[in-house]
Amino acid sequence: MSRTLQLAEQLISRPSVTPDDGGCQGILGERLARLGFKLETIESGPTDFRVTNLWAVRAGAVGAESRTIAFAGHTDVVPTGPLEQWTSHPFTPTHRDGKLYGRGACDMKTSLAAFVVAIEEFLAATPAPKLSLALLLTSDEEGPGVDGTVIVCNALAARGERIDYCIVGEPTAVERCGDMIKNGRRGTMSGKLTIKGVQGHIAYPHLARNPVHQFAPALAELVAINDAGGWDAGNEYFQPTSWQISNIHAGTGASNVIPGSAVIDFNFRFSTESTPESLQRRVHQVLDSHGLDYSLAWTVGGLPFLTKPGELVEAVRKAIHDETGIETELSTSGGTSDARFIAKICKQVVELGPTNASIHKIDEHITVAEIDPLKNIYRRTLDRLEALLHV
Repeated sequence: MSRTLQLAEQLISRPSVTPDDGGCQGILGERLARLGFKLETIESGPTDFRVTNLWAVRAGAVGAESRTIAFAGHTDVVPTGPLEQWTSHPFTPTHRDGKLYGRGACDMKTSLAAFVVAIEEFLAATPAPKLSLALLLTSDEEGPGVDGTVIVCNALAARGERIDYCIVGEPTAVERCGDMIKNGRRGTMSGKLTIKGVQGHIAYPHLARNPVHQFAPALAELVAINDAGGWDAGNEYFQPTSWQISNIHAGTGASNVIPGSAVIDFNFRFSTESTPESLQRRVHQVLDSHGLDYSLAWTVGGLPFLTKPGELVEAVRKAIHDETGIETELSTSGGTSDARFIAKICKQVVELGPTNASIHKIDEHITVAEIDPLKNIYRRTLDRLEALLHV
């Protein structure tokens, strides 16, 4: 059994549903400490939702012009769902038909194992690298995300600590390990819109004001803007900004009462061609043009970020090709990740991990044959970045 697989199984066997780390960071930290890493645990959050974060760093050769690469990820996993629906226990690593089953198998405990074993192999071959190495772990990525990676990034920024490159181990592959990496993500912004009306008897509409009816023309205009790609056209890296309603609530449940208010939840996934301010302004212009009595609360969940082809992207691309023969695809699709926080303190960030077909599902699994290639891609990337410092 490969060392990466052994470590992945050890991590999967630890129940670590958000915000519980389940001892995973201790397992990884112990191995890193033996390699000369300095460990710092940063806890955050209320007592009933205590988050554990780990920042581990090993400085490059003394006196050398160094750059720092950080591997980043999360030890927490989503809830298992009904245990009876799992073929095997979600926290008992199990092999069937060439696959390793367990909660977190691909999101993202295998990536964490591959990080550490890749670092071990790299340091065995290069005991005194110029490259500084770091690992950033949190137990609050699958949850609210307010006491996790962002807390560590804020602390590093306050201390003036620099990260030059970062690889986040999110599952990014579609069919084969290495076939896609994320070199950016769209921003996310939510709105909670309350249209104010006047409740009344449905038989006497002249004595009431129906907020659903009032909102309908504005809704049609917002949908038309969205369907026509009118928020922005995107660019070579990002698809056009998208606006979607997730919930509409109105009424008392009775069939003969005009509702007094309607609440609409919506979300933007936006490209670098838009800003939160520009999108908010457009929405308010539409609502105001229809004379609506409303209130609107905004929540910006994350800004878009982009790492253009450069040292890190090229090192990862070549590492993937050398290991698998694949010409990887750069993508900014999908949801958000903790990379949005890291991008504020690190100019070159990519996401690279295993295939993502079973993430968050019952019987989550990873193909065993892709585990060591993933570790080797991380190791080859370290070798290439180290080589840049010797040119």
